Amino acid sequence: MKWSFISTGENTGVYNMDLDLQLATHVCKDEAVLRLYQWKPYCISLGANQNESVINKHKCDDDGITIVKRPTGGRAILHAEELTYSVVMHCSHENSPQKIYKDINDALLMGLGFYDERLTMAELEYQQPDYGAIYRSGKSVACFAETAKNELKFAHKKLIGSAQRKMGGVVLQHGSILCGSFHKRLPRYLLVDEEEKVSMIRELLDKTTEIGSILQSAVDYTKLEDSIVLGFEKFYGEKVCREMSVIENSLLIHG
Repeated sequence: MKWSFISTGENTGVYNMDLDLQLATHVCKDEAVLRLYQWKPYCISLGANQNESVINKHKCDDDGITIVKRPTGGRAILHAEELTYSVVMHCSHENSPQKIYKDINDALLMGLGFYDERLTMAELEYQQPDYGAIYRSGKSVACFAETAKNELKFAHKKLIGSAQRKMGGVVLQHGSILCGSFHKRLPRYLLVDEEEKVSMIRELLDKTTEIGSILQSAVDYTKLEDSIVLGFEKFYGEKVCREMSVIENSLLIHG
């Protein structure tokens, strides 16, 4: 399989989600694409089936926070101090969506280790939460309240959250590599009562962490990008092409 890499820097939520979908539409059967990107302005993304009524749009407008729908499922995420990844590839009986999900997180884990050896202590979650019970609770509004099976955690706290969608024979998977703590402000922008808001803030503090807090230093995003690409190369045993490709040319025109 040929791997291509695209770094698109900081863009709006609409651009980022549209481009992920475009990549999934155009990827060839013998190709996989890794994209790394950030969000400007900061943005709250909602799961594909999540109602926008949970968001305090006036508060978002006041603070310059935009809102977008993800093509994948899950709950609300505040994209701020993070490096976001997306991967698109075709699936098969041998390369199932479940296998793709785990493999991508293993590659991310390897990349974190290249960034800083202290991050090799991160690990994949081995249990699946009871999402039926979670969605019936107030904390179901926030995507990072629980760590799903095969997501990455550090000291029992979620470090990378991921979501996946299968579209025909193509899998789109994307997720947030948490770098700073701004994402924990999400409850400020939700239309929930104060008791629920306090509970959600506590959940995010107790159940999420970020590279900056772990290493007690600011994140070097360029180094982190290079490390993640290297992690994919080492895990999949394939060189990731960084040259401008036909797919990248056509999709960046789209933006």
